[in-house]
Amino acid sequence: MTNKKSDILWRIYLVYFLTVACGVAILLRVGYIQFVQGDKWRDIARNATMRYMSIDAVRGDILADDGRLLATSVPVYEIRMDLSRTVVSDDVFHRGVDSLALHLSRLFRDRSQTEYKRSLMQARRNQERYYLVKRNVNYHQLLELRSFPVFRLGRFRGGLVVLENNRRETPFKSLASRTIGYEREGIYVGLEGAYREYLEGVEGKRLMQRISGGNWMPVNDENEIRSQNGKDIITTLNINMQDIVESALTKQLSRYSAKHGTAVVMEVSTGKVKAISNLTRNPMGYYEETFNYAVGESAEPGSTFKLASMIALLEEGVVSPDDFVQTDEGSITYYDRVMRDAKEGGFGTITAKEVFALSSNVGISRLVYENFKDNPQTFVDRLYSLGIGKPLGLEIRGEGKPFIPAPDSDSWSSVTLPWMSIGYNVSMTPMQTLVLYNAIANDGKMMKPMFVEEVRQTGKTLERFEPQILQRSVCSGSTVGIVRDMLEEVVESGTASGIKSSVYKIAGKTGTAQVANVAGGYRSHNQVVYRASFAGYFPADNPQYSMIVVVHDPKGWVYTGSQVAAPVFKEIADKIFATQLNINDNYLEAPVMASYPDVLSGQINDLKAIYSVFDCKLQIDDKQSQWVNARISASDTIVVAEREMIPNLVPNVVGMGLRDALYVLENAGMRVRFSGRGVVRSQSLRPGTRIVSGNEIVIRLS
Repeated sequence: MTNKKSDILWRIYLVYFLTVACGVAILLRVGYIQFVQGDKWRDIARNATMRYMSIDAVRGDILADDGRLLATSVPVYEIRMDLSRTVVSDDVFHRGVDSLALHLSRLFRDRSQTEYKRSLMQARRNQERYYLVKRNVNYHQLLELRSFPVFRLGRFRGGLVVLENNRRETPFKSLASRTIGYEREGIYVGLEGAYREYLEGVEGKRLMQRISGGNWMPVNDENEIRSQNGKDIITTLNINMQDIVESALTKQLSRYSAKHGTAVVMEVSTGKVKAISNLTRNPMGYYEETFNYAVGESAEPGSTFKLASMIALLEEGVVSPDDFVQTDEGSITYYDRVMRDAKEGGFGTITAKEVFALSSNVGISRLVYENFKDNPQTFVDRLYSLGIGKPLGLEIRGEGKPFIPAPDSDSWSSVTLPWMSIGYNVSMTPMQTLVLYNAIANDGKMMKPMFVEEVRQTGKTLERFEPQILQRSVCSGSTVGIVRDMLEEVVESGTASGIKSSVYKIAGKTGTAQVANVAGGYRSHNQVVYRASFAGYFPADNPQYSMIVVVHDPKGWVYTGSQVAAPVFKEIADKIFATQLNINDNYLEAPVMASYPDVLSGQINDLKAIYSVFDCKLQIDDKQSQWVNARISASDTIVVAEREMIPNLVPNVVGMGLRDALYVLENAGMRVRFSGRGVVRSQSLRPGTRIVSGNEIVIRLS
């Protein structure tokens, strides 16, 4: 019994001492953590529950050349509510929840008063400290919301928590949207990316506290380091021109159901890009900006490249404009490949100037091949001397690389030289092609395309960008003069004669290229895909603007540059010319021929009103007459004489407007039919004959 008792006591003592030892160990560990590692664990705790988080700066605006907004940051707010009893008392909450729910329902119109109240009551029961009321609230809604019951008590009594964010808006929507750019998942494109360092500003810091549910809420405004707003950039884009370009391009792309297209307008002397449109057909059949083809699509340019070939020939002195070229019957064979002209049967023997104007593939290739076949490197070097063999170095990322093959490269073959001359086996972006044409318009000076003029902040100019010259002269002055004449001839009598203007001169070159497929051929499912283009400038005798239009894969039988791209160029050029009154002083100084209004007969009061506007001299023979004739005398005086109306006789209405003629004839008791528009030129019943009741008279107007 004693042994059994001692055995039990021993076990009790053992458990006791083990318990005491564990307690002492725990106390020692607590003391160690508290006093030795205390600072470390306190820092960890603070970092887990308190943290400074970034506040995005308000991004700078992107503006057009006249200051109109192209892209801006609009503040949007996230509304949350601290529903803990330590912030919003029971008395305040229950007294105001019904009215608050009603106001929220009326403001946002997304839920009923009952649904809002039920949601608020549930959040109150859960003691939520960061309850989401509404996202994407605009500034005007926020002002109204601050006056609502409960919320009007502010942050520390009404529980209102307001978080500000910024949303990028483009007031003109799709206009130049791909060039203006955007941000997606941290990747910036267009001008948004190119000038990001100016636009972004400096981010701020806000002390945030972690609460239940893993949410973070701001502690208070005193612990906030305010952000510094970004700077504004003033672009070279002109809203009116941009609208003209996009409208004309969209209309033509839709007409031919083209896959995509681009058009760029540049100021000749400075290289400022005034308008740029890049449109892609989406699966729904509408056109939108999804890729910057003008900057990024490097492809075979086709016949617009013939300008470079002609400059090389002229600079080497191997061709003059009046040299005759044999184009045979419109085809020529180079080794195993046949090259053809667009015209069936060819052009026969024509001059080099006509070869260019008529865009003869046979003529251009023969000139280049016969003069450079023994030393193709000379031709390639001339092309490089034009500045077209290297990228332009645009601020906008994604510029396509030009390609001009070298004679010693693997891509060179026995047919490369003649096909290069007409724009195949080389590649350029539309912007790179435009820069060459702009250089010719600018007397040989090649300008870098310019998208931004200034950087401003709060209206003050911080930095101004000047036009950059890429090359002082791409060729000699005499060559510039010759090719300018050739480019004018293309429109005067060549492939683009359909866009010839009687008001001002256009110079340019058409291009029609077959598009190579992935396998390297030019047929896909037994179909050929074409790229139609036109590059040039206007007015040709005093160039102000250069332009390129490219339409990719127009559907149907019409696909050439002269039929598809050139009309777009003409429409854009016409509208720009009409709206830019100072485009050329010579046109403004041209005499304007005045003419008098084409109103010969009518009521006396109407004629007086019309001619008084034109400050004409009137000589009225009988001031009592209601119906009169008007004629211009030798002294430029308008002589007004009575037109006699005899009852029961058919009146003479020739020369009257339709309204007056109907009034006179119907009052005379006649039924009237008419055709045409303008003034009456003939009537079916002879004036002066007797009227029979119900007579029908037919009048024709023109």
